[in-house]
Amino acid sequence: MRHGARKAAVAITSITTVVAMTLSGCSSDADTGTTTEPTGSTDGRITDEQRLEALTTPTNLTFWTWVPGVEDQVALFEAAYPAISVTVENVGQGLDHYSKVRTASQAGSGAPDVVQLEQQFVTSFAVTGELLDLTPYGATDLADDYVPWVWNQVVANGQVLAIPQDSGPLGNLYREDILAAAGVTEPPATWADYKTAAELVRANTDSYISNMAPGQGAGWVGLLWQAGVKPFGYDGGEGVTINVNGADAKEVVSYWQDLIQNDLVSVDADFTDEWYQGLNQGKYAGWLTAAWAPVFLSGAAADTSGLWRAAPLPQWDVNNPSSGNWGGSVNAVLKASENPIAAYELAKWINHAQEPALLFATQQNFFPTKISVLEDPVFAAQEPEFYGGQRVNEVFAGISETVDTEWEWLPFMEFAYTSFNETFGAAVAAKGDLSAGLDAWQADLEEYATQQGFTVNG
Repeated sequence: MRHGARKAAVAITSITTVVAMTLSGCSSDADTGTTTEPTGSTDGRITDEQRLEALTTPTNLTFWTWVPGVEDQVALFEAAYPAISVTVENVGQGLDHYSKVRTASQAGSGAPDVVQLEQQFVTSFAVTGELLDLTPYGATDLADDYVPWVWNQVVANGQVLAIPQDSGPLGNLYREDILAAAGVTEPPATWADYKTAAELVRANTDSYISNMAPGQGAGWVGLLWQAGVKPFGYDGGEGVTINVNGADAKEVVSYWQDLIQNDLVSVDADFTDEWYQGLNQGKYAGWLTAAWAPVFLSGAAADTSGLWRAAPLPQWDVNNPSSGNWGGSVNAVLKASENPIAAYELAKWINHAQEPALLFATQQNFFPTKISVLEDPVFAAQEPEFYGGQRVNEVFAGISETVDTEWEWLPFMEFAYTSFNETFGAAVAAKGDLSAGLDAWQADLEEYATQQGFTVNG
């Protein structure tokens, strides 16, 4: 196993120390022996009386999140429930954030009540037994209010482990002017069309049809998702399924190897000065990206305003349109919380009540997960000048309906993405053998899973 991958895995607790607790379904606090599961109703759910008492009793909650301006949503919650005071803390992003959450949770003190998690890391925290099952608090009642595939991201082993906040269904942002100059009058409908368009763009302009960043594991995984590949699986116990180098995955990367090695797409690292210059100077005629990107792009490439348009991804099967996802986050309650009812209400309210949920879409520019926000004209009917007045939010709302609901993550995605960069990502950067890159990634993941006490299913 590669040294860098070992280092990134330090924050992940070995399953051999936690799987018994996870499978038991018990929410007992390891230090005190107490339980955070509610009592009082015959079906195990909290009662209206318990909820009222929790929301009218002076309480201090701590919320760890990296979301800028989330204090505005929190202020709305505090106005609705004046007995509750919420302290918002940003302890970092990425692995730094997750490491601090784990350390505080396992220490038995100093942990937040509510935490921000990326969708793909919910399982990683569930396996270590740190997330509170929100089912007894009424979370299942919210299921129909969210896009189905998004809701599935917060459910594991029959437990609701978080409240969705935002997502990133994949689409195609493209420069209409560059494609037109190349002789491409419509966004490519199929991946075969996309290759033809890529050839025309390289032959007739100074641009590439898109850039495939080597180190963007989440984006590449999203493309596998769109193609119906099932690279990961987890049974909630000791068994994981790892199939990143299956025939279906290799078919997808073979397509991209062809385009890369024939210089039809670039492989620049993204979110660098060179990449930003490429966006502004027309090096890239498009970006296969997520629903959070339209607003981001309008700021990053402001000089190109009016030239961009949005469309669904090209399809493998036009009769069964599909997409994948890249990004998105949730709010979860830690079992360590001494105020689980109030903590759940905070996580629920800011993401489910219409005013704060819509504010995430219009102020933080998050792509919504709640259906009523996706359909709200304040969000859906926006006609940004950057996209020539096109209703881009409507385009991505339609795309979100095509994301496969049967997608799973490994319970060690922190490691999986680090390993990706060192195996498959390295093959992309070298314009090399992408099939061999998948094989290397598969071997790395299997080795790590076995070391952590998992059984790798065939």
